[in-house]
Amino acid sequence: MRLYLVHHAEAKREDEDPARPLTALGVQDARRVARYATKQGRVRVGRIFHSGKTRAEQTARVWAESLLDAQVVHVDDLGPQADPTIWAERLATETSDVMLVGHFPHLARLAARLLCAHDGEVLTPFNGGITCLERTGLGRWAIHWMLAPDVIDDESGR
Repeated sequence: MRLYLVHHAEAKREDEDPARPLTALGVQDARRVARYATKQGRVRVGRIFHSGKTRAEQTARVWAESLLDAQVVHVDDLGPQADPTIWAERLATETSDVMLVGHFPHLARLAARLLCAHDGEVLTPFNGGITCLERTGLGRWAIHWMLAPDVIDDESGR
């Protein structure tokens, strides 16, 4: 089972727009990563969960455009300060690949819980980037791969 942790792409500052939608660069970065990852066959999910915050929902919808058949679902426990234990427990019995579109520090804390069984942080998600974790034997997790927007040549995903 694979878990795709997607940090929302670059958003406007709160003083600029309290809803914090994605910037033009944020949309471009999210599209670049989504197109590249799906063209490479690296991501296949049926469900994309997001926090409900505008920037996360917009990022999730960009991924849904690239994945075509993925369902976009708002959940209340993916906010920046959400308890990572909630998703760690859900994922323990999950058999299908899942994508979570959320925020720092929650995604970093969830990764630490899954990878090291502690509450710290073991990675810093990139805005608009994706980290793929894979569940190995005995319910353990490992980092399978990571992708940041700035390592892809252009918006076409080449």
